[in-house]
Amino acid sequence: MSTGKKRIRGRVTVLLSGGIDSSCCLAYYLDEDFRVDALFVDYGQLSAKRELRAAKSVCLHFRVPLRIIRLSGASEKGRGLITGRNAFLLCLCAIEYRPNAGIVALGIHSGTQYRDCSPLFVQKMQAVFDICTGGTLQIGTPFLKWRKGDIWTFARSRNIPLRMTYSCERGLSQPCGTCDSCSDLEALLAGPMSQN
Repeated sequence: MSTGKKRIRGRVTVLLSGGIDSSCCLAYYLDEDFRVDALFVDYGQLSAKRELRAAKSVCLHFRVPLRIIRLSGASEKGRGLITGRNAFLLCLCAIEYRPNAGIVALGIHSGTQYRDCSPLFVQKMQAVFDICTGGTLQIGTPFLKWRKGDIWTFARSRNIPLRMTYSCERGLSQPCGTCDSCSDLEALLAGPMSQN
């Protein structure tokens, strides 16, 4: 007989950029009855201020605690591919993660040109985690086989507050009309899925 209480399945830290994908990843783990917290990293990206504002709004909406890390680099991080970004973020999360078993999750998905959004990347990074943590820390990628449209559909069905999210790589008002993230957003807004 069910008591109506959720069974907590464990802890997960979501790498939250404030964008659609990571916000949906956060909602996904909440739906799966995990104890969820979020980590935002300002690594010098052009969009850091607006991303952080979005991440704070999303966490407030879902009542999820947010930790923030600010770093400075030797060069400006522009739009598009930032080599090694997801590997860096995962390793940073491993450093900051509290002891004992858990999951570090990110909202990467298929249908992208980025190598650090691939199953091979996740496999190799998990091998690094296994060495460093003795297998106690897992990488969670619930959307790894999903395309962007699948995430959009999930967001709409889950009533995720998309107006709170932010994804422009240039740090401008979105859609900016030039970066890949805003191009994806324009396509989604123009498609039939946006009419729900």
